[in-house]
Amino acid sequence: MSPHQLSKAIIAAAFPQLPPDDRTAMPLMPEEEIAASRAGTLARVSPHADTWLFGYGSLMWRPEMEFAEQRIAHLKAWHRRFCLWQWRYRGSRERPGLMMALDRGGSCSGVAFRIAAPNVSEKLAKVWTREMIGRAYRPRWIRLATEQGPLDAITFVADRTSHRYAGRLDDDLIAGQIATACGHIGPNEEYLLETFERCRAIGINDRMLARLQSRVAEKMLAGLAAK
Repeated sequence: MSPHQLSKAIIAAAFPQLPPDDRTAMPLMPEEEIAASRAGTLARVSPHADTWLFGYGSLMWRPEMEFAEQRIAHLKAWHRRFCLWQWRYRGSRERPGLMMALDRGGSCSGVAFRIAAPNVSEKLAKVWTREMIGRAYRPRWIRLATEQGPLDAITFVADRTSHRYAGRLDDDLIAGQIATACGHIGPNEEYLLETFERCRAIGINDRMLARLQSRVAEKMLAGLAAK
């Protein structure tokens, strides 16, 4: 493994300014379709019951929702993967980024958030839009293991039918894309670093994230040295 470590200083040096937003870069899901997805997924939940949501990427460090409790949770048969192209937000058409999703196989540890009743749907509305608007995820009920016992939760997995689904890419290609991608809300590298650091802070050892952040740092430093 490369000895380099990704840092906010490296990212700031590589991207001192953010590019303007390109609203034409990605087709977005209409609000009514997002609302229908949320209603359909929550149809099995009683209006008086709490609901759990599983976060494995940016939801762990930027949940943007009201929650009553959070637990470290483990999911079998799904794993984190940088498998979704990103042409807006943290990438561009010229330099696409990559975002994480849950893909089939392996396992994954993350954070389960308890959304307390009532008004669960309203409390999830903002995060539902955030995850679904780019037409790359689909909501799914899953079974999680936690120290306090098993629980059922909603999460967002990769939609393999989406035009954004990249499939299985090798680490060097992923690192190369992330190292050069930046959108109007921030660099792709920031998304990787925040997820890696949040995992470390809560005791999740994700070797894929550790490997990629080091490789991305190596590529970024080489690019800065060449300027």
